[in-house]
Amino acid sequence: MSSQKAVLSKYAADNGFSNPVFFIDDGVSGVTFDRPNFNRMIAEIEAGNVATVIVKDMSRLGRDYLKVGYYTEIFFVERDVRYIAINDGVDSAKGDNDFTPFRNLFNDFYAKDTSKKVRAIKRAQGQAGEHLTKPPYGYIVSPTDKKQWIVDEEAAAVVKQIFDLCIGGKGPMQIAKILKEDKVLTAKAHYAKKKGNPFPENPYDWRDSTIVGILERMDYCGHTVNFKSYSKSHKLKKRIPTTKEQQAIFYNTHEAIVEDAVFERVQELRANKRRPTKADRQGLFSGLVYCADCGSKLHFATCKSFNGSQDHYRCAKYKSNTGNCTAHFIREEVLKQIVWSRIFDVTALFFDDIIAFKEMMYAQRSAETEKEMKRRKREVGQAQKRIAELDRIFKRIYEDDISGAISHDRFLKLSAEYEIEQRELEEKVRADKQEVDTYEQSKSDFDSFSAIIRKYVGIKELTPAIVNEFIKKIIVHAPEKVDGKRVQKVDIVFNFVGEINFLSAMQSKRQGA
Repeated sequence: MSSQKAVLSKYAADNGFSNPVFFIDDGVSGVTFDRPNFNRMIAEIEAGNVATVIVKDMSRLGRDYLKVGYYTEIFFVERDVRYIAINDGVDSAKGDNDFTPFRNLFNDFYAKDTSKKVRAIKRAQGQAGEHLTKPPYGYIVSPTDKKQWIVDEEAAAVVKQIFDLCIGGKGPMQIAKILKEDKVLTAKAHYAKKKGNPFPENPYDWRDSTIVGILERMDYCGHTVNFKSYSKSHKLKKRIPTTKEQQAIFYNTHEAIVEDAVFERVQELRANKRRPTKADRQGLFSGLVYCADCGSKLHFATCKSFNGSQDHYRCAKYKSNTGNCTAHFIREEVLKQIVWSRIFDVTALFFDDIIAFKEMMYAQRSAETEKEMKRRKREVGQAQKRIAELDRIFKRIYEDDISGAISHDRFLKLSAEYEIEQRELEEKVRADKQEVDTYEQSKSDFDSFSAIIRKYVGIKELTPAIVNEFIKKIIVHAPEKVDGKRVQKVDIVFNFVGEINFLSAMQSKRQGA
């Protein structure tokens, strides 16, 4: 950059251009025209303060031949601004240079070719598991290995707090407000502090969008996630998010700040967002309660005139009249008692005999479920064989089409049918594998559930954090009349271990005694 400035200074001095002003965008690609000092130059031109624009060569103005052409052939001309590109021999005062458009095109080709090479290098690095981005808030680059991330303890504590607050039922805006009130430095202010730079104007001004970005970032589990976004062209700055299938995930590449189980639970809670009611109260179980008959969520119902004991849940389809389901009405106070009682029973069973509790949990994984998983495994194997066979069939009919053994119309019809079948099989394989993988994973989740039980020994009341850590799903059945009394069945699905049959568990315990 200093050499370019020297060339321009000498040219200005030798050719009588007094009072030169330099507009320098160091480190910004010439592909984009949204450059701070370029924009400042354009503003000066529009204000009538510029008579001549001098660059070392055409590529210094930019590498987009369409935009360069606009500025040199229209924008500068309309404003009587002389344009000079020293090394290319371009001077608008001496008339048009017929070769100038070709130079602009070559510069554009060069930028495009460079972009392709950079993308190829980045893809190779990403596929090898290397980090493609700077470390997120909570990590720093290792001083001994520039390719490794290490934990920034001060920022990591804030990241953990953000996840804990989300588990505790707080939304991004509420979390941002709490951090601001506690005078926790924002990421920008934290970096300024570490580098000894001045703080931003509002060093505690956390934004909900920042909180969302942290809560959704899988890197905090110690995994590298590459190819999370892409741009359609080297000329466009806008990044487009990719699907999970397009991403490359490399597990356990750096130290984790957040446990996998906590991250997954946060994603589930984020998928079931809880919005405040007009009474400024949130249901303790909002987003977790489901109808046993239609599968819809039970909505939390309250109003300012309710004193809390009247707050209740009812089936969404009954409420909106979008179906013929019944209300499945249940008061929140009743649900609190049921859930607290179940958690208390689980804790008691666990501490009475941990080994027996573990064996009982596995025993309750019914024989029917085991058979179902084995059946799905077989079906996955059969479907994969059929997918491979369809590939071979498609190859044969393609060869028959080329050789004329079958008509082209027949080939199109057969290939369309086979492609539909293959697509359906691939979707089935994906769904069945996910079910089997989830089932297999649950076998190793006992330790995670045990940690939650130990964490909340002797709880006196339910809090959002306790509910969110213990409970995955609550299924409410329609009430029935039994001997003139209202009876309502409620199924509790716990995180990691699913449903626990308390009746059989207590019977097993008595028989063992």
